[in-house]
Amino acid sequence: MSGPVAGGGTRLPTADPDARRRERREQAKAAADRRAARERALAEQVMAFLPQGVVTRREQRGQNTLVVPLAEAKGFLRRCRDEAGFDMLTDLTALDWMAWEGGEHPQRFAVLWTLTNMAQEARLLVMAYVDEDAPRIDTVSDLWPAADWAEREVYDMFGLEFAGHGNLIRLLMPFDYVGHPLRKDYPLRGRGERDNFPVIKRANEEQL
Repeated sequence: MSGPVAGGGTRLPTADPDARRRERREQAKAAADRRAARERALAEQVMAFLPQGVVTRREQRGQNTLVVPLAEAKGFLRRCRDEAGFDMLTDLTALDWMAWEGGEHPQRFAVLWTLTNMAQEARLLVMAYVDEDAPRIDTVSDLWPAADWAEREVYDMFGLEFAGHGNLIRLLMPFDYVGHPLRKDYPLRGRGERDNFPVIKRANEEQL
């Protein structure tokens, strides 16, 4: 509301901060609901790429994860890109379910791809379990170049290999490093490697 003030002027409308905050929360919730509906519809659409019962959908807090057989993963991901508009690979990582008590898992390791449909502002997670005794996955660096370094990081940290990758070498650890630090059976304090790492001094360290 507005009204006269001393000097003949007019008071500017007074904003209600609480009402404005409620409005923003309502707008944010409506936008999140619309995004969740889009992502659910896209998840159901791409599930049809494989025979019924082959793909499992999990939804938690509005986020959809599709679990696919490892042998079908690359072809499935390709169709997600080409036929469902998931043109961006946002993330690629691995999971180690060793000693996990939150549910049953058929294999210790899994690979997780996070896909983004830029046109619809929607995300989809695709997961495939990996055989611990033969941890090999087809590379998707030919589908999304962004997978290049992400696959190298998973190889370095978890010891999972990506068949067809053009340069599958360690990314973070020294080339002669033994072990994979993000595996659950790797000691939290390491195996004494830090004592053997070479110390690289800065050029001006003596001056400091």
